[in-house]
Amino acid sequence: MIRVFLIILCFFALSAQRDPILVPEVSQHEVQVRQGFTGTELILFGAILDPSGQRAGRKYDIVVILKGPSEPIRLREKERIGPIWMNAESTAFRSAPSFFAVASSSARIADIVDERTAAIYELGLDYIQLSPSGTIDPEEQARFTAGLVDLRERQGLYKESMEGVRISEQVLYQARISLPSNVQTGTYTAETFAITRGRVIASAIAEVEVKKVGFERFVELFSQQQEFWYGLLAVSLSIFMGWVAGRLFALI
Repeated sequence: MIRVFLIILCFFALSAQRDPILVPEVSQHEVQVRQGFTGTELILFGAILDPSGQRAGRKYDIVVILKGPSEPIRLREKERIGPIWMNAESTAFRSAPSFFAVASSSARIADIVDERTAAIYELGLDYIQLSPSGTIDPEEQARFTAGLVDLRERQGLYKESMEGVRISEQVLYQARISLPSNVQTGTYTAETFAITRGRVIASAIAEVEVKKVGFERFVELFSQQQEFWYGLLAVSLSIFMGWVAGRLFALI
């Protein structure tokens, strides 16, 4: 009888220590890019519950990451030679996210996880994992990575929002992430991480589809499916517009 009681007690003790469950959601699962699209704002929200469906009941931090489709990219470093800026060294990455936004409930990622954990889950712009093509010196890779991050930050495609996640009653969380007008179409992943005592205790993913509609969609499909005719039409249109501009200047 005592043994049965101990087994039941151990069962409830282990059940109480099980990691919680994240239930994520996004305000829009589809973003339509039309003519005159100026960007939009996504709300990433959800709840964290224990396996029984009740509130998690303990303090935790939340980090959300919205990541766009990855693409190969080649970076070239400018070097000034006399009065002229010229292309110098270059490197290529097989996979770089076209969009990367991080929001956290903490003021600093370093306050909630160590560098190794942050690097594993890419919890910040300093921890983006890029895949270089071929062998590259680590210092050179770090320099080009920093250059890419800086470039895309200025374009509004990479961003961080520390303390950008609001948590209510240690159950509900919410973060706002803006998409600029120059976002790439494709499938975006919204990853949410619950962290406590330096450990990621739960994670979940939701998806957002960004796609062109209307005339923009027609042009995109035509350029992909009829590359030759699209190129021929683009060149012909450029020549025609140049001829029209020349005629107009001649009449002035």
